[in-house]
Amino acid sequence: MTPFDSGSTIDEILATIADTSSDVREGLVEDRTVSAETNPSGETQMAADIRADELFEDAVLANDDVGTYASEERADPIDGGDGAYHVAMDPLDGSSNLRSNNAMGTIFGVYTERPPASGRDLVASGFVLYGPITTMIVARDDEVTDYLLEKENPQVLAEDVTLPDDPTVFGFGGDVPNWPEDFLDFAREIEQELKLRYGGAMIADINQLLTYGGIFAYPGLKEKPEGKLRLQFEGNPIAHVFEAAGGASSTGDGSILDTEAESLHQRAPMHVGNAELIERLEAALD
Repeated sequence: MTPFDSGSTIDEILATIADTSSDVREGLVEDRTVSAETNPSGETQMAADIRADELFEDAVLANDDVGTYASEERADPIDGGDGAYHVAMDPLDGSSNLRSNNAMGTIFGVYTERPPASGRDLVASGFVLYGPITTMIVARDDEVTDYLLEKENPQVLAEDVTLPDDPTVFGFGGDVPNWPEDFLDFAREIEQELKLRYGGAMIADINQLLTYGGIFAYPGLKEKPEGKLRLQFEGNPIAHVFEAAGGASSTGDGSILDTEAESLHQRAPMHVGNAELIERLEAALD
């Protein structure tokens, strides 16, 4: 019996994502070329982005309980039927790392409302990390579980995952000259206290935080106050994971999960990590 064999609808969706992730990983070697396409955010797509998106769409919508599949790679959600749950995904976060053979991952959120939806409508979220081994973090019912995805037979690595009390790492995205002055001042303090870990794939940096504790940020920028990361596909699911793991999230002015959802590809500043560090961040940005 695998960890997703309870028979619940959410477990069926999670099992589908876990199984499909194995297919995505197997195809990475062959899908390292750059596509001629761009996604709705104007970013160049890798062949791997397109393939991962197609694999997840087919697999997720095959579940009768899923009403919608929404993806960072598509302009609009794809309707699949009358299912009560709606899955939003970044099928391959950090695909630019294929060229340098660094880690990347898949991010997902299971909502009770059709995207664009509030982060408070999430019933499960998480991410798959394609590192030296393939792991899957899942947040549901205010608890985080870490799974090993091996030969389509998920195994529990750790239950009730929480952030360490003594944080040790940080990672901040965006061009430094484009950081607002208040965030720059905060960053200068943090870099004296914690070790820099920033690898070009947000999901890999996030996973380090769950392991070592600390803070990740992609702030609003001078020229782009809304930041870079997409609320539906990245901000909400990752905030949901961190808050379930005893940490906190913030746009700079309150939880990411409370951000009003206005459009599918809406961006929002993203800061997640140990609660005391997020509190310091919000105080610095006041």
